[in-house]
Amino acid sequence: MFLDVTIFFFPAKVSFYRRLEQKKMSYLVIAVTISLLIFYQFQKKENLTIIPPREVPKKHHDVCTVQPLSPKEGLEEKLLLESIAWPETPSLLTPLSLNETSYPAKSTFTILPQTGGGQWHVGDKLKVLIKMCDFQGHPKKSGGDVLFARLHNPTLGAGVAGKVEDHLNGTYSAVFSLLWEGSAWVEVTLVHPSEAVTVLRRLNSEQPDRVIFQSLFYSGSISETTICNVFLRSTEQPLCNYTDLHTGEPWFCFKPKNLNCDTRINHSKREVKQNLKANEEKLFQLGVNMKVSIPASGPASVTVLPRQKAVNSSNMESGLSGYYYKDEWQTLSGTKVQQFNTPSAITQCLKGKVVHLYGDSTIRQWFEYFNGALPDLKEFDLNSHKQNGPFMAMDIPNNILMTFRCHGPPFRCHPVPISELRYIANELDNVIGGTNTVVIFGIWAHFGSYPMEVYIRRLQSIRRAVIRLLNRSPGTVVIIRTANPKALTLFESLANSDWYSLQNDKVLRAIFKGLNVHLVDAWEMVLAHHLPHNLHPQPPIIKNMINVLLSYICPIKSG
Repeated sequence: MFLDVTIFFFPAKVSFYRRLEQKKMSYLVIAVTISLLIFYQFQKKENLTIIPPREVPKKHHDVCTVQPLSPKEGLEEKLLLESIAWPETPSLLTPLSLNETSYPAKSTFTILPQTGGGQWHVGDKLKVLIKMCDFQGHPKKSGGDVLFARLHNPTLGAGVAGKVEDHLNGTYSAVFSLLWEGSAWVEVTLVHPSEAVTVLRRLNSEQPDRVIFQSLFYSGSISETTICNVFLRSTEQPLCNYTDLHTGEPWFCFKPKNLNCDTRINHSKREVKQNLKANEEKLFQLGVNMKVSIPASGPASVTVLPRQKAVNSSNMESGLSGYYYKDEWQTLSGTKVQQFNTPSAITQCLKGKVVHLYGDSTIRQWFEYFNGALPDLKEFDLNSHKQNGPFMAMDIPNNILMTFRCHGPPFRCHPVPISELRYIANELDNVIGGTNTVVIFGIWAHFGSYPMEVYIRRLQSIRRAVIRLLNRSPGTVVIIRTANPKALTLFESLANSDWYSLQNDKVLRAIFKGLNVHLVDAWEMVLAHHLPHNLHPQPPIIKNMINVLLSYICPIKSG
């Protein structure tokens, strides 16, 4: 634990100690901190990657330089792209007319009768047929719409996500597993019409730099701010190349006119460009054709009877991770979810453990949950930005250490010092690991505006680091948070639509499949819940996620 603390805090070691004194913390904590700082001074820093910036000569360029993939990873990238290929949608006319685009108010879903006309029982599958129509009420002839489906019972606090299949002719099927007795109500939502996906796909191909980042360069009395990104447009202006030497992750900034590349001091998001063609914004109208429920053509619910004695086992295979019942998440396979309802129960699980969290604000949300739920977990004031971090908290009596760091660029944030902007793969290579170490990460929300290849390569880099960690410390618990649906506006759709997140989610699951890691299925946990979709899920959902997380860390011992 000591070495983990030291590596995490070394950039601010002096000011950190002074803050401890100012807060009059216990002599024990101060003594431990001083020991750690002294200890660090004599450590051989073998794993720290020093990355000198390099100037790219002045010339015309469209820059996105990446390290070549190995043949194995190149093939994997090709297969991943094929596996998430989305149905081609008709080309959009210019100027765009909504008349022939998908319109949920004139579309319908129909619950199909049970096979043989029988009754519904727990363990059966419920199938729903969805027919999409345009604004004129004409049936659509092609697929590609983004549809979500949910089965729920508000009285029972029950909910489960449905699996949607595109028949490529304007009709879709949604299939649900019947998992509780009583009423089960179907809900089908149009997230985006297929025509909106055409726009989103084009934006990632033609405008991968539409989320604009910047860095401040400073030396003496001179300061300049320039634009940065994974991709930079053709220009006569020379560039600074900040590609990470260890992971190969590309990052570039336009070189300041009067300063060197090594004078860069921070990173932040600047703005998001909305370069749409005429009338394309009409494809992203909340309450009209974005995140809108589709009406039923008949009954919208069924009554589910108790399970029959003889159940076809193949009928129970759902491919789902779980469902809600009495507002608690239940797993359908694997680790049983326990309820950690008290601070003492959470503390007992985490006692003696080092917990490292890496990623975006949806991971920071978990750090904040623990920090608020555990009275003995005390956060140190590092003078960090409340959104960016880094953060650290310790429970001295119970020997618990918890840290959070944001992932490396592209990270949409308030200004963050360059020293605090680190790639997850590099951080994992500095983790000692072991049976009392838990590594948690989630990385998805900041990659929506880029071609999928950028996200694939980032995950491949992290996977290599996870494999190295598990090889040297097999007992380390590694937990990954998936993406989740969110509230959408025009702005949010262009930067990180649910369609982007859905595609990213499929890739993440495929890349880490087969490794000794655990997934917290945020996608299903948000989709199946009755609360509105939100980038940062509301407290009842977070509590269920924490229960899943802690159940992985402290599983019920068999026998």
